[in-house]
Parts: sequence; structure tokens; C-alpha cells
Amino acid sequence: MKQKQRLIAGFHSMKANIGRLVNVPHFFIILFLVLFSNNLYSQELTVLKGVITSEKGELLSGVTIQVKNTRLITQTNKEGEFFLSKVPVNISLLFSRLGFKDLSLELELISDKENIKNIILITDIQSLDEVHITERFNYSNSINLESAKFSAFPQTSGSFESFLKNMPGVSGNNELSSQYSVRGGNFDENLVYLNDVEIYRPMLIRSGQQEGLGFINPDLARSTLFSAGGFEARYGDKLSSILDIRYGKPDSLSLELQAGFIYNSAALKLPLKNGFFLAGIRNKKNQSYLGRQNIIGDYHSGFSDYQFLFKHNLTTKLNLSFFGLYNDGEIKISPDKRITEFGTSDDVLRLFVNYDGEESSQYKALNSALTFSYNANNTLNFKWINSIASISEDEQANLLGWYSFNEKQGGGLSQKNGGSLLGMGSNQTFFNNYLKSLIYNTELRMYKQVKSSFIEMGMRFQSDQINDRLDEYTALDTSGYSFPAQGNWTYSGLINQQNLVNIQRFSGFIQNTFNLMPNLMMTAGARFNYNTYSKENMISPRLSLMFKPGYNEQLLLRFSAGTYNQAPFYREIKNYNGSLNAAARAQKSFHFITGTDYKFKGLGTSLKFSSEIYYKVLSRITPYKIEDLKIRYLSDKTSKGYAAGADLSISGNFAKDLESTFRISIMKTEEDIQDDFYFAKTLSGNQIIIRPGYLKRPTDQLFNIGMMFQDRLIQNPTYKVHLNLIYSSALPIGPPGPTRHTDVFKIPAYKRADIGFSKDLADPEGKKTSIFIKKYFQTLSLHAELFNLLNFKNTTSYLWLNDKMANQYAVPNYLTSRMFNFRVIAKLKSK
Repeated sequence: MKQKQRLIAGFHSMKANIGRLVNVPHFFIILFLVLFSNNLYSQELTVLKGVITSEKGELLSGVTIQVKNTRLITQTNKEGEFFLSKVPVNISLLFSRLGFKDLSLELELISDKENIKNIILITDIQSLDEVHITERFNYSNSINLESAKFSAFPQTSGSFESFLKNMPGVSGNNELSSQYSVRGGNFDENLVYLNDVEIYRPMLIRSGQQEGLGFINPDLARSTLFSAGGFEARYGDKLSSILDIRYGKPDSLSLELQAGFIYNSAALKLPLKNGFFLAGIRNKKNQSYLGRQNIIGDYHSGFSDYQFLFKHNLTTKLNLSFFGLYNDGEIKISPDKRITEFGTSDDVLRLFVNYDGEESSQYKALNSALTFSYNANNTLNFKWINSIASISEDEQANLLGWYSFNEKQGGGLSQKNGGSLLGMGSNQTFFNNYLKSLIYNTELRMYKQVKSSFIEMGMRFQSDQINDRLDEYTALDTSGYSFPAQGNWTYSGLINQQNLVNIQRFSGFIQNTFNLMPNLMMTAGARFNYNTYSKENMISPRLSLMFKPGYNEQLLLRFSAGTYNQAPFYREIKNYNGSLNAAARAQKSFHFITGTDYKFKGLGTSLKFSSEIYYKVLSRITPYKIEDLKIRYLSDKTSKGYAAGADLSISGNFAKDLESTFRISIMKTEEDIQDDFYFAKTLSGNQIIIRPGYLKRPTDQLFNIGMMFQDRLIQNPTYKVHLNLIYSSALPIGPPGPTRHTDVFKIPAYKRADIGFSKDLADPEGKKTSIFIKKYFQTLSLHAELFNLLNFKNTTSYLWLNDKMANQYAVPNYLTSRMFNFRVIAKLKSK
């Protein structure tokens, strides 16, 4: 300030000299000095920006930043970023957000330079849980998942999506697959976003053998939101759920490595002066799993994933981010023989098959996105998102099998005692399919803060280009071992089709989040969408309410309602025989959800109880069948139905920094197919028409129970145990074919127990930690895991065969057996 006073005094002297030397009007001299003094003052203003996180590293949106004693105020965006322009170099700031302690800072900034200050807010244990009420972008009933928990628990798929199967309302009965169903929906009804970019999965999935890695890299995830229904208008138009993943700016340079018998990965996180860079590599091989199934043969399996995200601030207001993902997988199976025992303890059957031939599948998926973000001012932001997804899928098989199955006789089944012969024959499976998907998106979004309201809106255009070639059939000869030219072969599933589909989609949304009263928060909005295939104009209003009663600070009440219109994608318009249904229409549902969150003390720790009761009116849906994991839509049919149930969970830290969760879900879902009937004969031989009415949907699962438990050894807390238990009740199933009323059989209940033990060699609580580890490693943990601890024989699907009396048998295809795994996870220290 003294320097400024000397400069001003010097200019007063200069003014007098100029007045004496030249005849300059006094007015112009004063104007010149005013302008110049303003310029001097402007040099004392500067720019401030940064990222705000919680103490756990979670990005915090909706944080209010106010310059004290001024009207200058702003809020953080989705990425937890804030921006203030033209602020004094000596500044007093107040950071506030419900669920966190207020933070007041006095900062001395540098003028004429972009100042970066990253802030950490501390959770206020007296406030509501920020997951449900304070998250600016999380007013619907969403769950905030910590990706760090994912690495500790034992799981076989290596995919982040497998972690979701332990969430309330989620079901997944195949540990090799990243597919999951939510509250009676199928795999196609789930939305997945990565930094606002929708992620698309391969469509030629027959079983978990063909899947390797999900598209989400947990090592790069900064924040994760999951909603099992009732989600906001800003999300898309699927019927069941959303998974919203965000990769964000790291706090410091980080290199994370993981190596094991099955899965390997590496992740680099690099903060830059004007942005950041993230990169991740993952690799997985499934041979050890597949070789333990009941089909003996040669397996070759390899899956890899490469991702990166680069963000750069072009100016103080404009930044760009570029995301790239390449995911591929290949599996080849040359089966030799199969021996499967099935049935009951009193009636044991054995199937024996000799194979000749090979089966293979391969997919290559490329996703890229370019996003521009523009901060017009402290209350107005724009985002322009452009993405493209290219997926190539190829599956081939020509398998010939000679089979026989026997019934147990006294003395048990053995090579010497095969029992009585029930049937023998040959079966052939052939397919040579190729599918190419090219999906382009461009979307413009706007975010506006108006006093206590936060308004979001967006417009989106999407182009789908699908090229599908289908050539497949199955053949069965039950007259004995023979070749196709000699035997009595029956062919089914004969498809020879070429489909070229080009669909344009237009959609948009608008929503507002605001306080109706101090204890009541509301999010209201609507979506619209139109596509050139079904040519439907659809509007989807949605509403969410969050209420915190004044009499109880630990209780939160939630309510959501809305309509969800899922416009037909390629699989929904493809008939069972491979042809396209020109009359396909969007599927529609109405969600009604109410829930509570209650925090209390119990069992020596802080606990949280969450519950949701829901009812989904499925006013127009497309029926389908599931064969292994392949969804076969009956596109030429329409049905109506419902899904109703309740999800209950309780969670808490029974050991330091280790959260455990117990949950139970109860659900019922049925559908009534329009104009559905079949013929049957009475005992007297008369033929009658049967209209089946409401049928169980393929995902009808009454109970779903899960537990994720973690603990430490009392004597040495650096040793931890991680236990994962799942029980899912039976699912309906029937023989192949485009009829639904025959799905009266059941897949037995899915039971799974995985246990893992870990030791963190770099844990600060460790009594004997080497100097080398302390110097170079932030964490260095060893994990020993035992999958399927109790060696349950879970069934994924059935092989349907006939005996010599034309009786049909369902031969189970079993999932993985007990298996041991070992892995090492390391996070290097940055210097």
C-alpha cells in the first residue's frame, strides 16, 4: 500500500508539471488520472479457483463459497470445482455445505495470476448424511459408493459392476458376468454414465464366459452414485436404474498397481498446472475359472481395458476434457467331454457328452468423448458433450456332441456302474454372427443458480447405426449316434438374417432443485424424447422430495415419483427369429418410491438404517426370455405388468475405517401378455383355449439377501478379514422357444460365500514396518482369497434334452467351484 501511495503522490506531482508545461484542460488531466488510478486498482484484483473435497477425497458439489462482506457468491459444480474472478488479493472466504462444518479462510493471493486453492471440508457428525440431502446433484434416492471399498472385497469378475450386486434392490446370479438386474428389470434397463457420457455394452452376450471386464475402472473413479429407481429428469430414459461414475482431479501424483493370479491393473493419476491426466490399464484371464466347470476342454481367454482422461483449462473460464476407452475380450473353447450329475438324492441322473468342434467369441469396444465446459459467471455454467461408441462383436461355433444320459442304479454311478440308459443321441450347435454398433451423441447442458434454486437443462442428439448379421441353428438327433445326413435330425432356432438399422434420437430435460421450506427440499423436472423408428413424442415428469423432521436430526424421509419411457433400442425391435418389428414401441413405467434413512447408536458404533418401499406400474413393456445371459425379446408382443417390493439395509463401522453392510430385498414382478393363449386338452380329449393371464417375469425373485462384513484382528489390526455372502431365491425358466407360458421351471437359489484376508504392510498402526516400505509406499497390501468358500453348485442355465420316450430333461449348466486367489495391491508415494 505504501508503494501505491508513493505512485499516487508521484502522479500528483506529474499533474502539476504537466499543467505548467502544456496548456491541457484541467478536466482531461483529472480524467487521465482517474483512468490510470483505476488501472492501478485493477492490478490488485485476481482470479481464484480450486476443487473442494471431503476428508475422504469425495468431490463435493453444491458447496457455497462467499466473499465475506460482499454479494460475491458461487457454488461448486459436479466436479467439485469453483471459480471466482475479480476478487481482491486480500480476501476473506466462507465455505459452507449441509453435512459439513463451515470453513472460514483468510487468503493472501497473488495479483495478475490465476490462484489455485484446493479445499477439504470436514464432515459434521451432527448434520445429516450428505449422501441423501446435501449433494447438489443427488436429491433423488441415490447411494454414494466409495470405490476404495471395491478393492478390498473378494470378487471374481474384476469388474466394478460386481460390487453393485451387494446393493439393495440389485440381483446378479452369475459371478463371471458384470450384468445385473434391478427391481425386476433386465440388463438392458440400466443406465451407466461416465463423466456425463453414456456407456454402451456389447449385445452378443450368451453367458459369463464371454465377458471379462466391465467398462468402469474403479482405480480411476473419484465418486460414484447409484439409484435403483426414481432417479431425476437429468438422467436418461431407461426403466430401472442409473450408475453415475465420475473420474476427477487427483490430489497428488499417484501410481497404483495390482497383480494377482487372475487380474492385473495399473493406474496413473497426474495433477497438472492447468488440469490433470488419468490413465489405467487392466488385464484379466478366465482360464482358471472356466477350466473348473463341468465341460472339460481347452480354454483360451483374455480381456484387456485401456482408459485415459485428460483435462485442460484453456482459459480461466473455458476448459476441455478428452476421454478415451478401449475394451476388448476374446475367448476360445475346444470342449472335449462333459460329465454332469443332476437330479435329486433319490433320482440321480448323469449326462455324458463327447464333443467335436470349437466355439469362439470376440468383441472390441472403443469409446471416446470430448467435453467443453464454460463458466460464464459465478452462477451460470455451460457444458457441451460429444461422444462416440464403436463396438464390434463376432461369435462363431460349430459344435457336434454325442450324448447319453443314465439313471442311477444300486451301487452308485461310476464308470463300471453306469445305470440304466435313458437316452442317447447327437446335438449340434452352429452360429456365425457379427454385430457392429456405431453410436454418436452430442449434448448441450446449462446450469444456473438463481437465489436458492439450482436449474439444469439440456438438449441431446443421438444417432444409432447397427449392422447385424445372424446365421445360427441348433439340431437334435434322438435316434442314436449318427451324422446329420443319416440321422433323424430336428432343427430349431434356424435364423439367417441381415439387419441394417439407423435411428436418430432427440431428447432433452429441465429440472429445478430448491427448498420448499427449511426442512423440505424438492427436485422437479421433466424429460422429453423422440426417435425416428417408433416416431413417438414422450414426456416424462419426475419429482423427488427430501424431508428432515425438526424433532429428529437423525431422520430423513424421502419420496420419488415419475414416468420412465424407454424408447426401443436394437435388441427391443428384433424378433425372436431375428427379423425386425416395424411396429415396436417404447416401454413405459411409473415409479412410486418412499424411503427413510435413520442414524442411531448401537452395537458399539454408529449405525445407519435405510429402507425403501416401491411400486412400479409397467403400463407397456416388451416380454422377453433369458437364455443364459442372452435376452431374447418377443418384439411382436406387448404386455403390462408390475414390480413391487421393499429394500432394507443397515450399515456401520464395526472396525476402524471398515464399513459393513447387511441388506435384504423382497420383490414380486409379473406381466400379462396381450392376446396370449395356447391350446390344451382336457382329460376327455377335448381341445380348449387357455389364456394364462399374469405370468412371472424372468427376473421374478422373491428374496435377495446379502452381507458385506469387514473386521480387524484385535491383536494386530493390520490384518483384516473381508466376507461377502449372497443368497438369491429361485428364478423362473423354461425351455427354448418364443413361448412364455412354458416358463414354469425354476433355477435353484443362488448361494455364494467369498472370503478374503489382507495385510497392509504400510499401515501406520503396524508394529514392524520396514524403512523401505515407509519411504516408497503409501499402501502395500497382500490379499489371500477363497472364492465360493462352501463350494455351492450354482446353476446358470439348462441344456434341454429328450430321452427315448420323448420325456424332456433340463440338464444344469453349473457355475464356478471353489477356488483360491492371491493378489498384491500397491500405491506408491509421490515425492
